[in-house]
Amino acid sequence: MESRDLQKLLEQVSQGVVQPQEAFKILKNFFYEDICFAKIDHHRTIRTGCPEVIFCQGKTVEQITAIMQRLKAYEPNRNILATRCAPEAYYAAREVIPDVQYNELARVMYVKRSEAAHSTKDYILVISAGTSDIPVAEEAALTAELLGHRVERLFDVGVAGLHRLLNHMKMIVNAKVIIAVAGMEGALPSVIGGLVDRPVIAVPTSVGYGANLRGISALLGMLNSCAAGVTVVNIDNGFGAGYAAAMIAGINNEDSW
Repeated sequence: MESRDLQKLLEQVSQGVVQPQEAFKILKNFFYEDICFAKIDHHRTIRTGCPEVIFCQGKTVEQITAIMQRLKAYEPNRNILATRCAPEAYYAAREVIPDVQYNELARVMYVKRSEAAHSTKDYILVISAGTSDIPVAEEAALTAELLGHRVERLFDVGVAGLHRLLNHMKMIVNAKVIIAVAGMEGALPSVIGGLVDRPVIAVPTSVGYGANLRGISALLGMLNSCAAGVTVVNIDNGFGAGYAAAMIAGINNEDSW
């Protein structure tokens, strides 16, 4: 439920269009809905502007499908996002939610009911250092898109071939927010941070040889960046980067997600 929906419901009660008993049924699950194995936070949209997102890892196919069904029923006009989703969960969800979509590369399942609500001129730019970083970059890009923003992508432009990045400077300097995704030593966000006057969100990935330590080396490199304006999310956390970028770019509480 959104703020405008709550206001409309209260107005309908005061006008006698909706009876108090009917309003009570609507508001019964206002704060959260308890379905035994999950407590779905329907109130989150009013608090934060975005509904609850399903983190699929560790959940059964049946649990994921049930949560998606409840989100769809309670907020029928909103986008639904499920991250770290295996193909099996998508196949099961598709049986009961025909319009569900799946990005296998990003492991993201979603239902898209609204297009970008924000200016088509402004955009969030997602940059990956290498092709192997694209799955995390795509998770970030899809998250920002489902939050109502235009997203541009620039992949495989890491510091091993810096000329590839510099060939796209117009796109880079005109972005409202930049998400830089890199594994190995994680140098890309520092380079970008030294070239632009925009917020840079750094995403370390677990891509790399042994000394990369499954992303820890990239994480520490990004945290120690000498470029001002670079902030860092957790290893492989494309969702967190996309969400943060959308908040920086400006979430429209009435139209987004």
